[in-house]
Amino acid sequence: MNLTNFNTSEEFFVDMQRCIGCKACEMACAECETNGQQTLISVNYVDRASTIQTTVQVCMHCEDPVCANVCPADAISQDEFGVVHTASTERCIGCSNCVMACPFGVPKKVEEYDLMMKCTMCYDRTSVGKKPMCATVCPSGALFYGTREQIEEMRPNSTPINNFIFGKEKVKTKVNIMMPKGSTELRIY
Repeated sequence: MNLTNFNTSEEFFVDMQRCIGCKACEMACAECETNGQQTLISVNYVDRASTIQTTVQVCMHCEDPVCANVCPADAISQDEFGVVHTASTERCIGCSNCVMACPFGVPKKVEEYDLMMKCTMCYDRTSVGKKPMCATVCPSGALFYGTREQIEEMRPNSTPINNFIFGKEKVKTKVNIMMPKGSTELRIY
């Protein structure tokens, strides 16, 4: 019996070029009661010395999550919808293997709790058919949660991609990054 109302036709899209650095997403995330008032999303400067350009970082929810694979305590789980959850408080031993292994640099060890915490795509909301908090408050559209058809209509010159290549390692994710039209992958050297 499925106890969730997770809408599988909706996806998470990140358009890095649209981030204006307002940090509304961080504030909205910190208001969530399920993560202990910790923000599990981060806004970063690209190169603070030479530009004010910012970018937003969310968990990419990898299809084969290396953070979960390297966890010796089996504290990180992935559900049937592909959402990679934050570490279980009962199981996490605070070793930081997941922090070091994530190719996107997303998990953070919260020393106060001796626990790894990361974006869960607002599972408390998305599992009941609502949108993630960060996507509902983003004024520039850098974060969008909806259907592929909606994003293609909104961004006709961009293509959502979820295939990343880190050296020789291929990573496919649930979250999409908006790239120039016709792109199929993002190579990171």
